[in-house]
Amino acid sequence: MNNLQTYQTFYFVGIGGIGMSALARYFNASGKKVLGYDKTNTKLTQNLMEEGIDIVFEDLIDEKITSLQKENTLVIYTPAIKTLDILDYFNQNQFDVLKRAKVLGLITENTDCIAVAGTHGKTTTSTLISHLCKEADLPFSCFLGGISENFRSNFLYNGSVYSVVEADEYDRSFLNLSPDWAVVTSTDADHLDIYGDKNHIEEGFRQFAALVPEDKKLFVRKGVEIGRGHQTYAVNEKADYYSDNLRMDHDKIYFDFHTPTETVKDLVWEIPGIHNVENATVALAILHNLGADFDTLKKAIANFKGIKRRYTKHIYPNGKIYIDDYAHHPTEINAVMGSIKTFYPDKKLLVVFQPHLFSRTRDFADGFAESLSHSDELILLDIYPARELQQNFEGITSNWLLEKVNLEKKEVSALADAFERIKEKDFDILLTVGAGNIDTLYDPVCEWLDKL
Repeated sequence: MNNLQTYQTFYFVGIGGIGMSALARYFNASGKKVLGYDKTNTKLTQNLMEEGIDIVFEDLIDEKITSLQKENTLVIYTPAIKTLDILDYFNQNQFDVLKRAKVLGLITENTDCIAVAGTHGKTTTSTLISHLCKEADLPFSCFLGGISENFRSNFLYNGSVYSVVEADEYDRSFLNLSPDWAVVTSTDADHLDIYGDKNHIEEGFRQFAALVPEDKKLFVRKGVEIGRGHQTYAVNEKADYYSDNLRMDHDKIYFDFHTPTETVKDLVWEIPGIHNVENATVALAILHNLGADFDTLKKAIANFKGIKRRYTKHIYPNGKIYIDDYAHHPTEINAVMGSIKTFYPDKKLLVVFQPHLFSRTRDFADGFAESLSHSDELILLDIYPARELQQNFEGITSNWLLEKVNLEKKEVSALADAFERIKEKDFDILLTVGAGNIDTLYDPVCEWLDKL
């Protein structure tokens, strides 16, 4: 069961998820037959279908499923899906069924695996490491939790010596990996529906860190306690690897990078926020340890375009600015809004936020309220339930959260009405933020602002 080569067909239950789709692309690129189910047709599932992957959007046992042979079919599912007739069918008929994280672990077992963990920053860091690997022409594959603007995908195959993966803490998935190199960016409280409290999530990260062999390297943001030997990285304070002398000029950040023995001056970086300079710092540290030269890395840092829905920014001829971001935790929202306020301190900011999960909204309500109070006007969308659709969270609503926000101009809206509400508002900068299906606003908003 653990030899993936024995399977000719791979069925993905929840194929439209960002991590699932990267795996689907991997097997599709390997010449395997790939098909799957998702409840929603999105841009991502449309792209997968254009790449030749067969996807259905109804939970029905059709002929495509009944014709599959359990001897050569592997079923891969995401733990975000709890109950589904399709999944029940595969289990009842004794197909081999594995979680996404287990399959990712099996793929990376035969590579030097570079795994990026952390409650914030792992997508940017892993995507940047992949970009630097590509520019340094290292033989690697990557499985990303976002769409790289450079690759225009969340998957790239450039060889199989190294693999770059996001080490996802949800459901303790990252404990399935075999990391040879690893990063821990942060261990803030999140996924309390899984871990219960901050102490248990920190213990989960310590268990992940313990998977890294002693003769390999673990990089941890300075100040994060991880319970074993590691290299530290930081910004504006000394560490094993650190960046300082940050300057801003026309939306670009310049900084100096220090290793234990060398200093590289005047790196240029277009991704805003000090937290993103931290991500760049550890990515440079890893590539330096992999033997990449600094001339290559300096050029690569300068041409990194970022990740879709990670501070994706458009500036229009009429002066309006539109920023779209995936942030769904108070710390992440603070980072995004902090960057906006740094670059554009006097501009009027309209925020459209879609809370993701009832449990996260409940657990971090005060933090969300504090973050959102820094906007000038707020449109708060209904909570996106994701995996919690069937659960009861009585009293946890967007109206309940809105009452906690200290702001005069604030309102709740359904997603279906949000675009019309946005068009009525007076703003200099529009920020759409959240991890659910708020991304469906992106194209209509861009088209509208382009015509103003």
